[in-house]
Amino acid sequence: MVDPQTKPSAIVFGARNLGRAIIRRLAAEGWAVAGAARSAATLDGVREDGALAIEADVTDPGSVRAALRRVADEHGGVDLAVNAAASYGGDRGGPFGGGPIAEAPLDAFDAWAAAPARSAFSFLSAGGAFMLAQGRPATLIQVTGGSARRAMPGRGLWAAGAFGTRAIANAAALELRPHGIQVALLIVDAGIEPLSGALRPGASREELADPALIADAVRFLADQGTRAATHELVVTPLAESWTP
Repeated sequence: MVDPQTKPSAIVFGARNLGRAIIRRLAAEGWAVAGAARSAATLDGVREDGALAIEADVTDPGSVRAALRRVADEHGGVDLAVNAAASYGGDRGGPFGGGPIAEAPLDAFDAWAAAPARSAFSFLSAGGAFMLAQGRPATLIQVTGGSARRAMPGRGLWAAGAFGTRAIANAAALELRPHGIQVALLIVDAGIEPLSGALRPGASREELADPALIADAVRFLADQGTRAATHELVVTPLAESWTP
């Protein structure tokens, strides 16, 4: 949903790994791109890639609104906003995914379930309101993991956050469709290869999603018109297991 006669603009929340790959992809095609993050190191990387660096917290709707306004002031509007941030709360010091339901403490729920859903709500609530006020076609893309499709033993809390993210994105898509605003949920059903190339022990590169190829998927979603809108897209490497 981009006007080919003007230079399109985008903002990517969560610009460290996948987000940085998306920034690089868009910048290489001539987009005016901004990267939003909380850490100074991540923002330094955004500047290295020639993008506008904005300090922002995607879990705070006010911070999301301010970042969108900054991009609009700099580039005349916002055509695409992507939430690629891995938003979890707490220190995640316990089992990955929150642990078994019968053993997990309440703060594990806050960290693994409540925080990701809050991030999606903050991004899509503030982003949707901004795009409506802007009054032109635009795209909002929320990234999540394969836990949005199914629960797994020991990772029920993580799935609860991803299921919540999916529900919020689906509802936002239904609400904003009539206004020419496309909301898409991009489900990456695999781990994501680090841009640095340093894999965790035991990880197979073939089973990990390539961030550059996921960036291609973002570009595909951003370039759709009103007669071919995709509201949910699942990406899974062939070497990873897949469940219909």
